[in-house]
Amino acid sequence: MSQPPAPTPRPAPPAGPDAGRDARRRAAVLLEVLAGGRTPAQAAQALGLSLPRYYQLEAAALRGLVGACEPQPRGRARSAEVELARLQRELQRLQRELARQQGLVRLTQRAVGLPPPAPPAGKGKARGRKPRRPAARALRAAARLQEPEADGAADAPAAREGPP
Repeated sequence: MSQPPAPTPRPAPPAGPDAGRDARRRAAVLLEVLAGGRTPAQAAQALGLSLPRYYQLEAAALRGLVGACEPQPRGRARSAEVELARLQRELQRLQRELARQQGLVRLTQRAVGLPPPAPPAGKGKARGRKPRRPAARALRAAARLQEPEADGAADAPAAREGPP
């Protein structure tokens, strides 16, 4: 009979060499206290901490333990890029579906003999102010810079466009 494959060990979380050693020492002392091998006062003294700071450390360690025991979702975690690509594909699909449905509505309206709906009032030519035409000052300045400098600096004020 064949044996089931051995589970692959999980890699340890990354930590610096000194931080990892100190963290392992603190964890070992915390576990000794939780197992009843030391008192919290002895553990605080061994770690060089005050008793209130030891209790803070113990509470943080227990929160981390409980958090690590939470069930993890199965499968790969979705990254933001993958989620964005999925949403863009869904948007394109829904836009195609919308265009298809609008085409079916128009076709049904023609078959029944309904006139096409009037365009919305906001579209089309609006009465009122004419839209401002953007000034191409940058283009005029670039043209001035490309002109030969044979005219001299004395003519520069006279060559300016517009009133002074």
